[in-house]
Amino acid sequence: MKQKKDINVNQLTLFHDEEKDDFLEMNAPEAIDKLKIIVPPIKCQGIKTKLVPFIVDNVKRDEDGLWIEPFVGTGVVAFNVAPKRAILADKNQYIISLYQEFQNGHITPNNVREFLEYHGHILEQRGNAYYREMREAFNRNRNPLYFLFLNRADFNGMIRFNKSGQFNVPFCQKPDRFSKAYITKICNQVTKVISVMRGKDWKFICCPWQTTFTYATSKDYIYIDPPYIGRDTSYVGEWPEEEATALADYSHKTPANVCLSMWKENKFRRNDHLYDHWSDFTWVEQDHFYHFGAKETNRHPMIEVLAIKR
Repeated sequence: MKQKKDINVNQLTLFHDEEKDDFLEMNAPEAIDKLKIIVPPIKCQGIKTKLVPFIVDNVKRDEDGLWIEPFVGTGVVAFNVAPKRAILADKNQYIISLYQEFQNGHITPNNVREFLEYHGHILEQRGNAYYREMREAFNRNRNPLYFLFLNRADFNGMIRFNKSGQFNVPFCQKPDRFSKAYITKICNQVTKVISVMRGKDWKFICCPWQTTFTYATSKDYIYIDPPYIGRDTSYVGEWPEEEATALADYSHKTPANVCLSMWKENKFRRNDHLYDHWSDFTWVEQDHFYHFGAKETNRHPMIEVLAIKR
């Protein structure tokens, strides 16, 4: 049984993602009310949940303009900025499909609950063997509900595909993962995300990041949260330095306002790409802790930068 942490909610920025989730589960009503952050139902490493207040406070945009995200990921920034009009793009077709299904009403909190309760019960009985069956089924059917199940039952909330395009993240080794409270938490997240989308002109599209720039005008705002340079995330494939350099070039040439979210440095190294290609943008900084790596020794605090074209 998890022990309740005696900690002020303002200290959550010091936690790793899993520790923060544990705290919110134990103290959900009060903590979520104080944070006022919409947490998406999809998890991934490097999610910007803890940085949302920092990002929202520094985004100055035309409310009638188009909000564009070439790397929407979990959507946590878009859901909390909540623009009237948006192009939310990603090369990961499964995240895009899930949010499209939320938007068109094909996936609801009710059928999410039914799916997770049914398959969660079998997972509790059969553990890793059933997780692997569900993973194999998803690699055949590409069903968004299977994707959601795997994302919430796999190791460390990872999203990873092999070179053949097969989801290959191992099980989290928690057969009782889908408790009643945990399923309710996920369904509440789905409800809030659907509520934010309602009545808004949002388009979720699966496309290369370059395509999103073609929509931009001088009234619009492009928020960019790209992968690490040279790191094969297996999320959508490698992100080489030449592609990162091209992104910087596009960002300078577009008539739209641009905000890049990127790490600046930690005690071991600094991000030379940021200095070489984004130094003419306005930088605002905040300490942050990325939840990368399976071992605690591989995780280190760093400085996060918003590089903003004014």
